[in-house]
Amino acid sequence: MSNKSIFAVLILILAAGGIYYFSQDKIDVAVKGTGECTIDARVSIVGNEFPAIQTVGAGAKECTGAEVKTNLTADHQKINVAGMSNDPAEYTSAIVANTSIVALLNDDLIRPLDDLVKKHGTKLKKNQLITINGKVMAVAFMANAQHLVYRKDVLDKLNISVPKTYEEMLEAAKKIRESGLAKNPIGGAYKAGWNLAQEFNNMFIGYGGKHFKGNSAEPNVNSDAGIKALMMMKSLSDFMNPDFLTHDSNATNAEFRAGNVILMNMWGSRAATLTDADGVSEAVKNGMDIAGPMTVGSGSIPASTLFWDGWTVAKNISDAEAESTFIALMNAIDPSIIKDENIRKQAVWLLDGYTPTDAARGVFAAAEMKTTPYPMLPYAGLMHSAIGAELADFMQGKENAEKTLSDIEDAYRAAAKEKGFL
Repeated sequence: MSNKSIFAVLILILAAGGIYYFSQDKIDVAVKGTGECTIDARVSIVGNEFPAIQTVGAGAKECTGAEVKTNLTADHQKINVAGMSNDPAEYTSAIVANTSIVALLNDDLIRPLDDLVKKHGTKLKKNQLITINGKVMAVAFMANAQHLVYRKDVLDKLNISVPKTYEEMLEAAKKIRESGLAKNPIGGAYKAGWNLAQEFNNMFIGYGGKHFKGNSAEPNVNSDAGIKALMMMKSLSDFMNPDFLTHDSNATNAEFRAGNVILMNMWGSRAATLTDADGVSEAVKNGMDIAGPMTVGSGSIPASTLFWDGWTVAKNISDAEAESTFIALMNAIDPSIIKDENIRKQAVWLLDGYTPTDAARGVFAAAEMKTTPYPMLPYAGLMHSAIGAELADFMQGKENAEKTLSDIEDAYRAAAKEKGFL
């Protein structure tokens, strides 16, 4: 399958997941080029800190006429709701994914963008418009997924095939440890909280699990798939740094750069710049390679999820601030930015003119394998939070799998009842 065809598959899978409306049609609007951006009211952006989002933040800051501030941090999901709840909101925009937009929607903190799209959209395609209940609530600029990142040189030296399943990953890790080349060869973003919950979600889906019963908000994680997911995660952690519950993507990537990690499930958005940091050895730079997401438990569904990343505009701000925010962020994702090769390789950009880079192979493989999109259900965030709050005790051996899953469902039910979903 060609890269162009796989890119079409990626967009169609995301659309099929109810994430956004798909069309190749352009919005017929005036176009302003990067560097020709003038605004007249404040702009304040909160978002994650990986390279593609840093590029978006820097592009917004190119605008002149009023101050543009960015707060790009791994803790963005801990502060964006609070920062947009005041009137006026501290942040005029939150850069989100199909996970984190739900909390903003639930609390009615972001505004529809239809009028601003008609007035200031620049080369937007409809497949960038996150449309919920008929209203555009965000503008997507990239796709993402977690997949295998590994050291090809180490696997070749030990005559180990590239793992296609988590079971094969465990077998490979055992051989690597026995060889003495790495004591803790597996890495993963297992930091207690959001990251650990996401790893459970991936594994749970890989085992065929469904988070909710039918089309209801009733929880369904206390199941055979849930138990199997937890047991596999515990087995993987036996080959991780003992401090794995403190390791987010940044810390896990640091372990890979240092040569300590040989195999890891990592975000595609990190792949292109993974070995760019100072001090990375030539062995790590030359030995790094990428593959698609792994399956688990003899299943055919990848133990991963497809994501989009995009930006929103706050509700509790003036119309002038909203318009300036929209203009600044449109400038930030002008298709001209991907003419820069360093920027083009930072992400699977949903921008006109994007052609896949070598670093995008993992995300495209995820699309080709029909990886499940992360659900944009109003109660999905509550489930994610409950999982993140309850899993650490199991990973530390303080609770068994059944008790942990029961606690997750209890915590979720309490939150869902408070919000009126149950």
